[in-house]
Amino acid sequence: MSNFTVWKTADPASAGKISAEIIAKTVIAKPDCLLGLATGSTPVPIYKELVAQHKKSNLDFSKVRTVNLDEYVGLSAEHPQSYHHFMMSNFFDHINIDLQNTRIPDGMAADLSAFCDQYEQQITNWGGIDLQLLGIGLNGHIGFNEPASVFTRRTHLTDLTESTRKANQRFFNSLDEVPRQAITMGIGTIMTARKILLVCTGIKKAEILERTFFGPIDPMVPASVLQFHQNVTVVADEAALKTILQKHPEFSA
Repeated sequence: MSNFTVWKTADPASAGKISAEIIAKTVIAKPDCLLGLATGSTPVPIYKELVAQHKKSNLDFSKVRTVNLDEYVGLSAEHPQSYHHFMMSNFFDHINIDLQNTRIPDGMAADLSAFCDQYEQQITNWGGIDLQLLGIGLNGHIGFNEPASVFTRRTHLTDLTESTRKANQRFFNSLDEVPRQAITMGIGTIMTARKILLVCTGIKKAEILERTFFGPIDPMVPASVLQFHQNVTVVADEAALKTILQKHPEFSA
C-alpha cells in the first residue's frame, strides 16, 4: 500500500471525523468542487460531522456540486430507503447546498440507458469529480459495481448479487423488498476522480480490505482496481485493518 495514504482510527466515529476533515479541506480549497458521494452505513458519521462543521464553523456548501454513486431501480425519490431520501435526511437538508447542484441517479427513469448516458455527460460538463467518497461491500463492490469478468466503465444498470441484497436487507422489512437492480457509476467513471477517499470500518470488512490492496487486481474484487489510482486515501478503523496487520506485519498505518 505504498501508493496510498492510510489513516488508522479507533472506531467508526473517529473515521467519520477524519474523513469529514478531508472532504472539508477539499471544499475550502475549491468552493465549487464536484464531490462524488456515497450512501449506506459507513458515510453516516461523515455526513454528521460535515453538518456539524457547517453549523459551527460555517463550512460553506453553497457552490459545491455533487454526484451520487448509485440508486436502486424502482424506488421513487420519496421512498424511505431510496438514496435520494438518504441524502436529503442525512446531509442535504442540513447544509446550505443548492439542490440544483446535486445529482442522484433516477431509478424511476423511463429510459434507464439514456439516463445513464446523461449522467455521464453531466459529470463531464461539471469538469470531473474532484473527490470521490467510497465505501466497500463485503464482496469488494464499490458503488454497485459487483464482481464480474471485466471492470465496468461507465454509469450503467446492474443486477445486484444475492450477497449484496442480503447485506442491505437490514434496511427493508424483508429480502423480497430489496430491489434487484440499481444504477451505478462504473469503475471507469470512479477512476477518473482526481482523489478517492475509501472509508472502511468494522471487522466484517477486514478480509475484503486486505484482498483489495494486497491481492491481485481482479474484477472479481472490484475495489482492487484502486491499486491503479495515484491518489487514494484510506480511512479505516482498527477492526477493518485487522487482517492486513496480521498478514502483513511490515505494514503500519
